[in-house]
Amino acid sequence: MTPRIIAIGCSVLALTAGVAQAADWGSKVPTEINITDPYLKQWNALTYDKAPPAPEPGKDYGMSEDGTFKAPRATPLGGSPAFPGQLEVWDDKSYSQNVEEIAFYPHVSSPWHAWPDVADFDGKRYMYVHDRDYMRVLDITDPAKAKIVYSKGGVWGPEGSSEDWDAKTVQDYFGGITIAWSAKLQKNVVVASYEIGRFGILDNKRTQPDIVESLRKYNSLKGFKVYEMNGPTPDDWKLIATRTTDRKNPDAAIGQQEGSGSLDAPAWFGGKYMYLSAAPDDSYALTEYPDYLHSPGYQVWDMSDPANPVFVSQVTVPGQVVGDKASEDAYLMNPRAGNRTSWMGSRMPPFLPTPVEKGGKIAFGAMGGLGLYTFDLSNPDRPEIKGHVETAPSFAGTEFDNVDTSQYARTGYVFANGYPMNSNCYEPYKDVLVIDAKDVAAPKVVATLPRPAPPKDAKFTDFCQRKGSFGPKRSGTTHQPGHGRDGVVPYAFYNAGLQIFDVKDPAQPKISGYFVPRFPTTSEMPDYTFDNASFAVFTEYDRNIIWLFSVGGVHALKTPLLGEPKMGMSDQVWPPRN
Repeated sequence: MTPRIIAIGCSVLALTAGVAQAADWGSKVPTEINITDPYLKQWNALTYDKAPPAPEPGKDYGMSEDGTFKAPRATPLGGSPAFPGQLEVWDDKSYSQNVEEIAFYPHVSSPWHAWPDVADFDGKRYMYVHDRDYMRVLDITDPAKAKIVYSKGGVWGPEGSSEDWDAKTVQDYFGGITIAWSAKLQKNVVVASYEIGRFGILDNKRTQPDIVESLRKYNSLKGFKVYEMNGPTPDDWKLIATRTTDRKNPDAAIGQQEGSGSLDAPAWFGGKYMYLSAAPDDSYALTEYPDYLHSPGYQVWDMSDPANPVFVSQVTVPGQVVGDKASEDAYLMNPRAGNRTSWMGSRMPPFLPTPVEKGGKIAFGAMGGLGLYTFDLSNPDRPEIKGHVETAPSFAGTEFDNVDTSQYARTGYVFANGYPMNSNCYEPYKDVLVIDAKDVAAPKVVATLPRPAPPKDAKFTDFCQRKGSFGPKRSGTTHQPGHGRDGVVPYAFYNAGLQIFDVKDPAQPKISGYFVPRFPTTSEMPDYTFDNASFAVFTEYDRNIIWLFSVGGVHALKTPLLGEPKMGMSDQVWPPRN
């Protein structure tokens, strides 16, 4: 059958067999609604459809005469058409300032995502690099001569992954992990998150009721597992606890558990309190994101005995729960309601500048399109909302995903950002916001970190022209050895590589260094992976080493901005003994 082309507003749809489909830039905007899930029915009925139309490249956004890029005002999630003025080939040059490469390790991670953490065992330092479909453990005692000592799951190369992995059928995997020292057990302990699949399963929750139902009855744990580390590699670990984050049915079996499970790496430093990102049941459904069902809040767990985690409380912010009038009213006041694009709720646990066990009283919650929240932890069992930051909508992409608190104790400022989810700058640019939080009841945006610009010898004047995604991802994790460095904050910036910001005065930030690796060749990786470029950073502040995770592998880097790197073991064991 020959498709008929119709125009609706600024969107072009191909009509085949009476079913409208998004054009090849992929708006994911449904035109034939088929919702059977009761929670999605309630959410969908709250608003009328305000999905953004697909803007036209070169007209609605693109390069300006002065060599700068004009971003689109709003875009749907998915698809990423090229625009006039982009490079026609992937850039094969690297760029650096104040950063040198110590070593490069190809094909360590996947090209999509990496959760890193490190731990010391018997005079050696090990790095754990993993996502749901793979786990690598590297001996990085000498960062110039790192070696893989454990590998499970697919290894990526020019033909793709060495193993097939079906997100719909996976049953056992490591999500984000956190490693901490347990004084009770006198051992390192791993807490691993397990959540419903976010990639490769659902495209649009308003048009795929069968897949929605499969996620409701997901065939893996929605919660977390706790492992006693009797050695550096997973085959030495002992499972000592399994918990679901389902608070409606805390004893429910796999396949019957509600909620999201635990997202990203838990916030736990080895003491009593652990904080998670989690939706406790399926009523936490007020989110516009087309391929995700939940609006996660936060959970508090008592980890005094890691073998017996005990649920303490659920933290919910206004605008998360369907069927609750006050929550629905708050949701409808949000200008994103109905756009069928924005992520609402947390993606990571709350960010603590100082652990509770060390006297910390403040936490920051990045809640996507719901904004940034500040919490008083004077009663750690029940975090109390103190302040809130809202910004104008910026979609597609995520908003308020990450909070860097490394400078908070010194300055009272934090940095918060979302990140791009579309390629080719097919969405508004995601600023890193500088937030004055000295008064936690009245945090306010006072500046933004500078937008990275290419060096003068590059063949492009804006990183949007370099192809792929461009914008900030995250500045590392909350479990980096040494925690942070005054005045210095590194970010993974997708096709702009590593960007290091001088934040001695947070209100007057500047870029002080960068390392932008070349894109791989097709003899190294398949070109459909190139969009993701550099997607994670992890810094060993105790050894002055930055690890940058890119589609082709892992870069070990050094910079005078941190100081001369230490090539052997640190003077302080990690994780710290508490």
